[in-house]
Amino acid sequence: MLYERSSRLFAEAEKVIPGGVNSPVRAFRAVGGTPIFVKEAKGAYLYDEDGNRLIDYINSWGPMILGHAYEPVVNAVIERAKKGTSFGMPTALETEIAELAVSMVPNIDKIRFVNSGTEACMSAIRLARGFTGRDKIIKFAGCYHGHSDSFLIQAGSGAVTFGTPNSPGVTKGTAQDTLLAQYNDLQNVTDLFNANKGEIAAIIIEPVAGNMGCIPPVDGFLEGLRQLCDAHGTLLIFDEVMTGFRLAKGGAQELFNIKADIVAFGKVIGGGLPVGAFAARNEIMNYLAPIGPVYQAGTLSGNPLAMAAGLEMLKTLNSDADIYTRLDAKTAYLETGIRQKLDETDLVYTINRTGSMISVHFDASPVTDFKSAAKGDNETFKKFFHGLLAEGIYIAPSAYETWFITDALTYDDLDETIAAIGRVSKTL
Repeated sequence: MLYERSSRLFAEAEKVIPGGVNSPVRAFRAVGGTPIFVKEAKGAYLYDEDGNRLIDYINSWGPMILGHAYEPVVNAVIERAKKGTSFGMPTALETEIAELAVSMVPNIDKIRFVNSGTEACMSAIRLARGFTGRDKIIKFAGCYHGHSDSFLIQAGSGAVTFGTPNSPGVTKGTAQDTLLAQYNDLQNVTDLFNANKGEIAAIIIEPVAGNMGCIPPVDGFLEGLRQLCDAHGTLLIFDEVMTGFRLAKGGAQELFNIKADIVAFGKVIGGGLPVGAFAARNEIMNYLAPIGPVYQAGTLSGNPLAMAAGLEMLKTLNSDADIYTRLDAKTAYLETGIRQKLDETDLVYTINRTGSMISVHFDASPVTDFKSAAKGDNETFKKFFHGLLAEGIYIAPSAYETWFITDALTYDDLDETIAAIGRVSKTL
């Protein structure tokens, strides 16, 4: 494939945008080479500026569950834009999508919309601190909750690949209030509680990690966190920016039957437009201004374009009884095919999958946390990535990212992908 125009566009972008990109993982620093510039997308396919068609397995990092340019979402945005793009005032649309979201997700009574997953997680932490009157939080190594100061402590994904996990600009005081735990290690979390009795406001966790590859919780881990939080008066926050409305209508709470105290959403809830949200039961949400003391605000929060797109997305997911069965079946089919092709080689690998999230790690050991994810053979992954790119398959340009499956993928697309993996794997 030729990427002449993408290369020229990247050179131009580097002159006026730091690193040539507006989010670091897009820069291809983890895999080498020049990033691909997208011109348009439809269904399961990306079309780049050089005219290449790529089968897409990042899907805007998760929200394109129904495929790119899903017609009901596009039409809703067009019609809403004709009526104005932003008001800074309430609209009936905000209430309509809020009512639908609350009806789909267990254990929430109220929801507030913001502008990104980062903002949702940041606001959830502030609310937890205000509600409990405590300062410290527990986060997990390798989990990424956006680029707010509290979260850039061994944050996985781009924070590992680009710069340092403990980002410059994060104060020592902020770092001291963020306690770092190991994912899937309940004893480690218990030890943190014992060493910080009465001080921990919240645990925040990706219930299925997606920023060190796809890493599911081991049996009993989420249940154990819930029990620890109950015992210590600590709030459990599920960062469902990736998993919310993707793994089930009610997200990971529904899938694992675990109740979180606060849930953060993003991506899917806006149908691909910039949006985030956080939600909880009444007694917690009523701590928010203007009815409570915890302040949070945003001029573009509840933006009508994002609300219109999100409403159409959630309506489809809520009404399609088979959507999650189809997504799971397609991802399982892909997993089986990848295993068959890699087993024909001498490569060592591990595949992790939960629902429509999946990742391939080039290491034979189980990948259950950040340390084990970091053991993977990144040189092999780089060759794997570029080999697939040459075959017209676009996966995440980082070994620390999950792949996302869209319902727009056909089984012919999956077969094409599996065949390409077979050819590429024999060259590694």
